[in-house]
Amino acid sequence: MPDWLTSVLQWLSMPEAGLSTLFIVSFVSATLIPVGSEAALFGLLKLNPELFWPAVAIATLGNTLGGALNWFIGAGAHRMIDRARHKPTELHALDWLQRFGPKACVMSWLPVIGDPLCAVAGWLRFPFWPCVAWMALGKLLRYIVLTALLLWVFPGGLSF
Repeated sequence: MPDWLTSVLQWLSMPEAGLSTLFIVSFVSATLIPVGSEAALFGLLKLNPELFWPAVAIATLGNTLGGALNWFIGAGAHRMIDRARHKPTELHALDWLQRFGPKACVMSWLPVIGDPLCAVAGWLRFPFWPCVAWMALGKLLRYIVLTALLLWVFPGGLSF
């Protein structure tokens, strides 16, 4: 491995840098940009197992704030389209989602559909804070379960 890459990885493994990096990766991965944050969380915890709860909390916070950004994007897109069309937009295909309301945001942890779901919640004008609370719950449970599972399956870490 090149020396510069070793230096970067050592810097990222430090708790001070690792937690802030984890926050950024978690935030970006919750937007519509396809990035996974689980590997960053797992890697940080393999190097610093004592940071389990702080790392899970930071990843959850970053991922939830990214989902909240998606909510605002969806709400803004809805307003812009309504103004352009000069009438309210109806999405008949999403009527079933309205039955669940903000509770549907608990599914924001799902791959592929989770991030757009947050934008759709904004589009449908679901109340912001209940959506954020349900997003946080889903994302927290995902991080706890996936991280615990990875640490159990790969107790010695991954070797390449």
